[in-house]
Amino acid sequence: MRKNKIKSIYKQQQKTGEKNHKLKLKYKTMAITDWHENDRPREKLLKFGADNLTDAELLAIFLRTGIAGKSAVQLAQDLIEQFGSLNNLLNASEEQFCRGKGLGPAKYASLRGILEMAKRNFESGLNKGIAFANPAQIANYLHLHIGHSYREVFAVLLLDQKHQLLELVELFTGTINKASVHPREVLKLVVEKNASAVVLAHNHPSGDPTPSKADINITSKIKQALELIDVRLLDHIVIGDKGRFASLAQLEKL
Repeated sequence: MRKNKIKSIYKQQQKTGEKNHKLKLKYKTMAITDWHENDRPREKLLKFGADNLTDAELLAIFLRTGIAGKSAVQLAQDLIEQFGSLNNLLNASEEQFCRGKGLGPAKYASLRGILEMAKRNFESGLNKGIAFANPAQIANYLHLHIGHSYREVFAVLLLDQKHQLLELVELFTGTINKASVHPREVLKLVVEKNASAVVLAHNHPSGDPTPSKADINITSKIKQALELIDVRLLDHIVIGDKGRFASLAQLEKL
């Protein structure tokens, strides 16, 4: 009797699997407007929230339409595979972006506009001052600015007396362990902008945000230099990939 029950469960699972497979095949041949409303990206976002959508579904909302023989979701999935990841697509150059199927200058301009609005939204949050007590919020802002550069970028966030953002300046491009970062240039910038406090930041193109010995050493040198002009170094944030970051202040290496 137990064997019969197991066989019954197995057959039921097979039928469910076949049903799901047939449903996927069916959706491949259907326009998104004919999908169940809980499976349409736009409706799904409104009903369940953006966090519940896949990368392809989010991209499909941006694309709005597919191409001949492919829905917007299928096209989005193909593009993510073509570029290697959603992050790579979002940060591609105009030339690289326009090579994608269904993409062109108009879509590229729309994307850059959306990303710029996101940057300004984070910047507005930082201007409220309280954000500087939260490295994660600063890291989110920095990811949009330097997180996807294929080269190492060293940036300085200049703050006023209330620790509100005055300006983000990308100061150096290169590799920190080749001594491309000069404390005197940071001091010159701080004096020029009349900043009262500073947050240092740079990205690791490798994706691993773990601070290197060179990162820690240059941070110490800049901190000592800033103390000579009574300017406080609040943090040095290292940006990696996929939202990862490291805060030297949190690691107690400042």
